[in-house]
Amino acid sequence: MRTRERWTFLAAAVLLVVVLPALNALPQGSPFRVSNFTLNLFGKYLTYAILALGIDLIWGYAGVLSLGHGVFFGLGAYAMGMHLMLEIGAKGVYQNVLPDFMVWNRVTELPLFWRPFKSALFTLLAVVLVPGIVAAVFGFLTFRSRIRGVYFSIITQALALCAWLTFNRNTMNLGGTNGLSGFKTMFGFPLNEASTQRGLYVATALCLCGAYVLCRWIVRSPAGRVLVAIRDSETRVLFCGYSPAAFKLFVFTVSAALAGVAGALYVGQVGIITPARIGVLPSIEMIIWVAVGGRGTLIGPVVGAFGVNWLQSLLTTHYPDLWILALGGMFVAVVLFVPDGIVGTAQKLMARFGGAKTPEAAAARSEEAKAVEMTSR
Repeated sequence: MRTRERWTFLAAAVLLVVVLPALNALPQGSPFRVSNFTLNLFGKYLTYAILALGIDLIWGYAGVLSLGHGVFFGLGAYAMGMHLMLEIGAKGVYQNVLPDFMVWNRVTELPLFWRPFKSALFTLLAVVLVPGIVAAVFGFLTFRSRIRGVYFSIITQALALCAWLTFNRNTMNLGGTNGLSGFKTMFGFPLNEASTQRGLYVATALCLCGAYVLCRWIVRSPAGRVLVAIRDSETRVLFCGYSPAAFKLFVFTVSAALAGVAGALYVGQVGIITPARIGVLPSIEMIIWVAVGGRGTLIGPVVGAFGVNWLQSLLTTHYPDLWILALGGMFVAVVLFVPDGIVGTAQKLMARFGGAKTPEAAAARSEEAKAVEMTSR
């Protein structure tokens, strides 16, 4: 990172990781205290920001529009939810070691695929590996067949619909339409205590910072330049001797793994995961976050995830009937008037009137200078 960007990142990290939890720990009645509800709400927004970063990696830089990232988000969430359900043990309503919904469905023995989730280490690995492996298999089959553009978007949308239908079935032993809920502890810490929620928030904020650093390292690497070249003209990249399918598969897998991490953190913040978070509509909403914030900027998706979901919380509290209209209006406005999103448009305005250079423009000028130097030799 450049010096200015590094200091901005550190300031934002300190605000999220240190300042907000410290304000939450202040005594009741303090004028500067951040309430438990507000901190929990911010924690949920942070999980959405991690998810949006992964989508920006595949869409903003590689030009691959995925309308099925809700599936990977849900896989990570269900992996964590299964572990938390098993942590309840015999403290459930029916005083049975099996989750309550299994008792309702007259399941007498814990299904085989549930048993490994008793281990916290296996769960943490599954949160990353399960979405990543599913994305790797799905991406290999589609990218190898050179499916791209709107056809890839339609296939990922079909994947989201199939996953939603599958997870809704009671025979899957995943809670059906009710999903997984009623968690009491997370890795042994009571979820109803403020200190646990504060610690979970800090972990989420650190994961967001780590996800940002990872995504920035990828897009600033030589592989990141190839991704941008694929976005601009995949045919030219193919003629230059690179394999676009391999690069897209790599970034699609990383994006899915980040979505899985976001889903796992979301479960602890919200306390429930249902198939409703996996379907087509949530996946489209995730795309709107990135589009509103500004794809291809990294910081834009974070701003979009916070801004859109804050507006949703505000409108659904006071004017619940207006939220769908507002969401559709934002999408239309972005497509017609600000296709670069909030951050992308701001960067262009700064570059035009303030003389500032966007990172993309600076990188392009640097590459152009290198090419001129090599030609002169």
